[in-house]
Amino acid sequence: MDTIKDLITEKAQEGKINCKDALGIAETLGISPAIVGRTADEMKIKIKGCQLGCFK
Repeated sequence: MDTIKDLITEKAQEGKINCKDALGIAETLGISPAIVGRTADEMKIKIKGCQLGCFK
């Protein structure tokens, strides 16, 4: 799971990551967007600009 954290950290700016990047991480790793969302929550990183409602 360190790879998820590494990718989130790489994409995050000012404690936030946009939805497109979060979905891209999920696709790249072949995992559910929910796993990326939970990991971002654990890292205290907010997902912004979500239009699909995948991340809350």
